Amino acid sequence: MSLDPVQVMKGQDPLPKTCPSASNGDSKASWDDSKDIHENVGSTKKPKPPKPENAVTIAVSSRVLFRTEKEQKVFEQKGIEEYLRYQVEHENEPFAPGPAFPFVKALEAVNSQLRELYPDSEELFDIVLVTYNHAHVGIRLINTINYHNLFIERFCMTGGSSPIGYLKAWHTNLYLSADAEKVQEALAEGIAAATMFMSEKQIEVSETQLRVAFDGDAVLFSDESERIFKAHGLDKFFEHERENENTLLDHGPLKGFLEVLGKLQKKFYAKGHRLDCPIRTYLVTARSAASSGIRALKTLRAWGLEIDEALFLAGAPKGPMLEKIRPHIYFDDQMFHVEGAVEMGAIAAHVPYGIAQKYLHKKSTNTGK
Repeated sequence: MSLDPVQVMKGQDPLPKTCPSASNGDSKASWDDSKDIHENVGSTKKPKPPKPENAVTIAVSSRVLFRTEKEQKVFEQKGIEEYLRYQVEHENEPFAPGPAFPFVKALEAVNSQLRELYPDSEELFDIVLVTYNHAHVGIRLINTINYHNLFIERFCMTGGSSPIGYLKAWHTNLYLSADAEKVQEALAEGIAAATMFMSEKQIEVSETQLRVAFDGDAVLFSDESERIFKAHGLDKFFEHERENENTLLDHGPLKGFLEVLGKLQKKFYAKGHRLDCPIRTYLVTARSAASSGIRALKTLRAWGLEIDEALFLAGAPKGPMLEKIRPHIYFDDQMFHVEGAVEMGAIAAHVPYGIAQKYLHKKSTNTGK
């Protein structure tokens, strides 16, 4: 199976049951269809957003937060002017949720619990909506955000320009996009980033606990060990890991995001919520536990990072495990594993980093990675 970012696949149920009247561009549902909902949203007092320097900033592209494939076709087939006209004409029709939507809702659920425990703290998730769109499209996006009762106050509408400079100004901790080139650009600037994909089927995820799953090599860790395997094979990889089990792995592009998740987890632990913490993290790696797992675990411990669950699969497919975990997002550097996750209905994101990017079209057998 070949995936395009935020591709809509045959058989997918386009709308969660909780949002029956949202539109992906094909429906005629409108803002007026849910007048009561909007009146309630308007009367709800929303909390003040935290200062960017204090927050965990998550920048999300409008194309992964919402379903915009119909609008994208208008742009590609008819050009920018017709696209803008179409958006204005349909600005009262809210977009349907995209692949990042459950993740953002889970972030907001964590924020609600943090505010209850720490009313004066600004150590919260802060979501920034990033879009290449012209400001004309902002009205439809604001309508959609209010329709879905999301708390997103910060927008970055670049009118076709690259958003990467703005991401640095926002102190962005994670950037999620449908544009693989911009994701690579963000990674090159030291910003944790990934390209998101829409699955044909989408498994239900928790509404009260944020679950984030990570691959190891070239995601949390550097691609040092993966390079050994690609150059010299599996036996040399195992030998290298045994010889270097007490040598820490270098950091990968998503290490910083795991760090900030851990920092927020500790705030819940301090209030006696270790066992029912609303943030749970997972390491899902094709490494073997006995032959190459010890180095990964020692590296995490030396970094002062806790992973709630670690799954060493020894080359077994990751999809079935992710189906059981039901993460709000899973990060992997290899499209082979992203495709396997998507086939099982998991929400997956590709981190285009490291030596594996030279092997994107080769579905080789899994290794210790």
